[in-house]
Amino acid sequence: MNFLNTFFKIKERNSTIKHEIIGGTTTFLTMAYIIFINPAILSEAGMDKGALITVTILSATIGTLLAAFLANVPFALAPGMGLNAFFTYSLVIGRGIPWETALGIVFLSGVFFFILSIGGIREKIANAIPLCLKISVTGGIGLFIAFIGLKTLGIVASNPATIIGLARFNTKILIGIVGLFIAIILEIKKVKGGILIGIVTSTVIGFFTGDTLLPTSVVSMPPSIAPIAFKLDILSALKLSLLGPAFSFMFVDLFDSLGTLIACSKEIGIADKDGNVKDLGKMLYADVTSTMVGAVLGTSTVTTLSETAAGIAAGARTGLASVVTAGFFIVSLFFTPLVSIVPSFATAPALIIVGVYMFKNICDLDWKDYKTLFPAFVTILMMPLTYSISTGLAFGFISYIVIHAGTGDIKKLNPTLLFIGVLSVLSLIV
Repeated sequence: MNFLNTFFKIKERNSTIKHEIIGGTTTFLTMAYIIFINPAILSEAGMDKGALITVTILSATIGTLLAAFLANVPFALAPGMGLNAFFTYSLVIGRGIPWETALGIVFLSGVFFFILSIGGIREKIANAIPLCLKISVTGGIGLFIAFIGLKTLGIVASNPATIIGLARFNTKILIGIVGLFIAIILEIKKVKGGILIGIVTSTVIGFFTGDTLLPTSVVSMPPSIAPIAFKLDILSALKLSLLGPAFSFMFVDLFDSLGTLIACSKEIGIADKDGNVKDLGKMLYADVTSTMVGAVLGTSTVTTLSETAAGIAAGARTGLASVVTAGFFIVSLFFTPLVSIVPSFATAPALIIVGVYMFKNICDLDWKDYKTLFPAFVTILMMPLTYSISTGLAFGFISYIVIHAGTGDIKKLNPTLLFIGVLSVLSLIV
């Protein structure tokens, strides 16, 4: 016990081992849905679902342990929502890019992110991007994810007359809707693991309607990662036409990570009033290293999840909580037979709820300033309509630059932003 207190500085952070265990457990329950959701999304790219379950758990375990031992923070990392959707629906399905090449793009985005670590370039880029675009990126991804959730659940479907429309309801859709409202109500009541409970409830109901297959076993050795591990194709990813997607991965990861890290660091008392975070560099190194390791293993971008805040609210203050969270992930490796039977109508509602959480940030936009509101609106709108996060980003940057240049507000257009604008134009043309 004394070793844990000394190594993780538990007393120094005004915490106890009990609080760290409770906090780490809470974080796991809050983010455990990723074990179901990430394989469900990435398997649509043609990747082996069994291997994806194992890789999702392994990448979350490795990333979370890096946060624990590199930076001594109670942060949890796992494949990020939105980025996995971008991987599957925008790159592999939307542009016909092989998933091996898409993994190469993820790895390169991690390399670029790592290079930007030198000399605080990351922070300078972050400060150069207008606030309206930072907010709209999260909102647009939220809308995109929610749309994918509705489509996966089957509520919306293709319609020749109106492009999309309401689908005919069946038992799977009805079960999914039940799970959706159970999860939403539990989340509103702040029940830990509300989304996870919704997924499990829908799966169990499916047993009685015949829409869910019974597992052949409960406990087993984890599925092999061989079908997807070390299959990334970096050489094919080194194309000018793929610069835009690589930038999008890096951009979204950069702001997701910075936003989450700064907010959570304030909560645990390692950030000053100006937002300067002690050991922020170490936290970002853990984040970017996890992304590259995840790509090698066979998953989309690994990032610091906002669900970390739930564990902090429950008392987590040090890396010991992250060790506890990682421990639960390791145990879950041996329950993959249960994970593999979870149907899409049970996981789709989780996408809708996560989409709502991400979309709510648009309340921070300046609704009276059309010079910032229009680029934000374009960014948010184009992501789901073009089925591409990178396309939405490109239109957002271009419209922001054109509007401010056209209205003579040149002082808002810094060199970094103009460079990103050029990249955006190239990505659309190529």
